[in-house]
Amino acid sequence: MAYLDTYTTSLTASTAAHLLRRATFGPTNQEIVDFTGKTATQAVDLLISNATFRASPPPPVEMDETRADKGQQFLTKPFYGDRTYDYFLFIRYWWIGLMTEQNGHPSVLEKLTAFWQNHFVVTHSSTGDYRFTDRYLRFVRDNAMSNFRTLVIGITKDPGMLVFQNGNENSKESPNENYGRELQELFTVGQKDFAGNANYTEDDVKAAARVLTGWQVNNLWVEGSTSFGSVFNPSRHDTDNKSFSAKYNNTTITGRSGASAGDTELADLTTMLLNHPQTPRHICRKLYRWYINPNVTQEIEDNVIIPLANFFASSGNNYAIVPVLKKLLTSDIFFDSNNFGGIVKSPAEFMVGMLRHFDLPVPDLTSEYTAFRKMMEFQEWAMSKMQLRFLDQPLVFGSVPYYQTGFSKNWINGTTLGLRGQHTDAMVYPWLELKPGYMLGLDFLKWIRQIQPNFSDVAGTEAVTCDVVFAELSKNLFAIEPTQSQKNFLIDTIMMRNIPRTSWKFELNAYRTSPNNADAQNPVLWRCQALMKYMLRMAEYQVF
Repeated sequence: MAYLDTYTTSLTASTAAHLLRRATFGPTNQEIVDFTGKTATQAVDLLISNATFRASPPPPVEMDETRADKGQQFLTKPFYGDRTYDYFLFIRYWWIGLMTEQNGHPSVLEKLTAFWQNHFVVTHSSTGDYRFTDRYLRFVRDNAMSNFRTLVIGITKDPGMLVFQNGNENSKESPNENYGRELQELFTVGQKDFAGNANYTEDDVKAAARVLTGWQVNNLWVEGSTSFGSVFNPSRHDTDNKSFSAKYNNTTITGRSGASAGDTELADLTTMLLNHPQTPRHICRKLYRWYINPNVTQEIEDNVIIPLANFFASSGNNYAIVPVLKKLLTSDIFFDSNNFGGIVKSPAEFMVGMLRHFDLPVPDLTSEYTAFRKMMEFQEWAMSKMQLRFLDQPLVFGSVPYYQTGFSKNWINGTTLGLRGQHTDAMVYPWLELKPGYMLGLDFLKWIRQIQPNFSDVAGTEAVTCDVVFAELSKNLFAIEPTQSQKNFLIDTIMMRNIPRTSWKFELNAYRTSPNNADAQNPVLWRCQALMKYMLRMAEYQVF
């Protein structure tokens, strides 16, 4: 296998769907059609360039329709503590909305932002200030496609991170080692290399903490405040030299004083961390697990991770993120059929991907904020119950299935599997009205009318078979094409309930003859509902 060589075969519907499922939170059927026939390079270039269409979306607004300031922006107003949790939810809804509504321009941006948000974890519960959460998310999102060096430096000074990792308490009199440890263990070099050897020492943690002394935040949770952020206080900074171990080639960072000391020493620290040979491998290994397969074998380490890491850190690339992402998403290993269906869908891929697959329209945030809130509440509540809480992960490591043994398999247990079924059932049997005339879910009768040519011409146009209906309802639903025996089971046992397939035509024609008659509608509706309910609960639908 060529591993990182560019995949040169034109994309089929299957490979286009695979790319879109992995690079975004899931495609619509039209997007799969649009990407079919492109080369992998053309497709990925488009997914990258489409990010420009999403660079500056409208900000979140007050989504409680009972309030006088409904529909108004709140981030430009003075801090209002009584609304901090509601505003945090609205920020989360805003981001989930961006994942769901791609506006005809599917992009890598939101999926990559989610990667970095789970990498550089900051939780809202640690700050309690919605402005800190918003600034953190916007920093990660604005720089998701920039440069890893920029991300490391910026996140280190981010006011949310300073609070979350106690960096604002770090002073020369009382160094706090929390962030100095996580910066190495999680964010850059990684705790251990692939062979299990430690990548840094405890003395390196202490030295890093001393480099980072002096950073503080202002106006955290200050009622009525109109500004906030991070500041460097030279009087709290350790101005002595900081010596690191042989893991970092015995590097010494020269101590500085004055207003620029914090930025200067942070730049030196970042350079040292990025020069560590394990840093690019740690990041590329996580990208591989995020986009291709959670299982990194020695073969993958040698033939994918190491050469990709060398490219990432090379002088020609210098830790730019987009070229590495492009190399990964256009590679032979990415399109290897063995990797299709190799990842269990996270609650985000499951919920957002489901709404996108069925092309359910997202209400406009600014003019239909109530309907928007209802849709995003539905998704956010489901994700949280299934153990994914964007912007409020349980640990600094992020969500458990992204780091623990077993990785994505940890999304599935007896509780979450049942919850997945409940939420797919809500699409099959719609109950949530987002606004008058818009129930969130599938309109099977409308779907049948679109599938059946010349719907009203019963005498002149033959009814489509149940095989055709199955093919349309299952189109692009699974990452791996069902076997013929599975298709037969789904049609004969689940859809037709073990009566002859020819019965379908009689039932469909009865509906075509009397489309407004409930007795004529119900057999067609019930069969479609039974089929879709079963397919959405299949194990094959839980992977992508």
